[in-house]
Amino acid sequence: MIGVDENSGSVALGIDVGTTGVRAVAIDGAKHEVARADTPMSEAGPNPRDPKVWWGATTRTLEDLMRRLDGERITAIAVDGTSGTLLAVDKAGNPLGNALMYNDVVTTPEAIADIAAHAPETSAAHGPTSGLLKVVRLQDTKGTQKVIHQADWIAGCLSGRFDVSDENNALKTGYDPIERRWPDWLDRTAARRALLPEVAEPGSVIGEITREAAAFLGISPQAVIAAGTTDGCASFLATGAEEPGDAVTALGSTLVLKMLSDKPLFAPEYGLYSHRIGDRWLAGGASNSGGAVLAKYFSPEQMRTLSMEINPDAPLGYDYYPLTTEGERFPINDPELQPRLEPRPLKDAQFLQALLEGVTAVEVLGYQRLKELGAPELRSLRTVGGGAQNPTWTAIRQRVLPVPFLTPASQDAAAGTARLALAAARGAGLI
Repeated sequence: MIGVDENSGSVALGIDVGTTGVRAVAIDGAKHEVARADTPMSEAGPNPRDPKVWWGATTRTLEDLMRRLDGERITAIAVDGTSGTLLAVDKAGNPLGNALMYNDVVTTPEAIADIAAHAPETSAAHGPTSGLLKVVRLQDTKGTQKVIHQADWIAGCLSGRFDVSDENNALKTGYDPIERRWPDWLDRTAARRALLPEVAEPGSVIGEITREAAAFLGISPQAVIAAGTTDGCASFLATGAEEPGDAVTALGSTLVLKMLSDKPLFAPEYGLYSHRIGDRWLAGGASNSGGAVLAKYFSPEQMRTLSMEINPDAPLGYDYYPLTTEGERFPINDPELQPRLEPRPLKDAQFLQALLEGVTAVEVLGYQRLKELGAPELRSLRTVGGGAQNPTWTAIRQRVLPVPFLTPASQDAAAGTARLALAAARGAGLI
């Protein structure tokens, strides 16, 4: 093990319930990773919508973790889950059927029109995958006592509380992060407010681990359970970004920009909302540009080989806007925006360079757009995703984004959630 806290040996534990599996990461008081474990969701059962499968994968992960870590050292636990995944539970917290997942679409016209009529334009409750739409769909399940989020339920299996959520998971369900409450306009919709959970600040203590869970999992019975967050917020926190102006670019199949701000930013026309994290705000936007365009023309091996032929300090000057199909939302809001990928250079290495420069130009425009919408000046940049492994692309980006490029502390959402658990442990005087 590494990074053991010299003062007490205490650790904080983050649990990430992802789409394909569960991962747990323990960190010490210096935020160093001490131990980790993960389990594919498929090992716990064939149905990823079954909450019992989530719990099965969670317990397998924690059992594996306890082979590497003395459970008596765990002082606090927090859980993140996929944003917009909800389930109905009875009075005892038992699931009343399958969950509606983050990407499940609710197409009930009356409910969609109802929310559109009453929710403010800036609310994240709009859209066919809205958490609030899922509440309306689930609330009539016989025996429903609460409709809660994925992370809430896993935390409930540890704390015995199935009536509390966090400010980040609650955002798409209509929660007002500025007023820090369920808003009054909810009462004018079909959603029944009484079925919604209480909402706590991420990283605040919501209870202690139950004796049954502590004994079953081999965790200290004094461990506290903290309010968690969404997987997206957890991934940002994992990088170590923590001051206004700190940003994270995810270079995956799409281009996703996130930045900490000292004030909330809402621009629904760009798909931009803000998650509250203490007294800071996490805002960001997602472009349709990104790695999917590169993958359309080159294999990973071709990209590695051709990148070595590129001089990142000699820009080609092509005015590309790389997209796989028409349409863009951020940093340009135009559903009919056409890809710009011509003229094509004769050499493949030059074409790849033009694509890399094009995606980078979209990234630059994205941070300019965030600034126009009220974000602070870009202060530092951390990069995650597959594109972060390409040193040529990094050099191209560093030339046009003149801020410190910092190495992410971690790319695991569970590590970010562990930081929330650590905050709870410190608040309770346990670390």
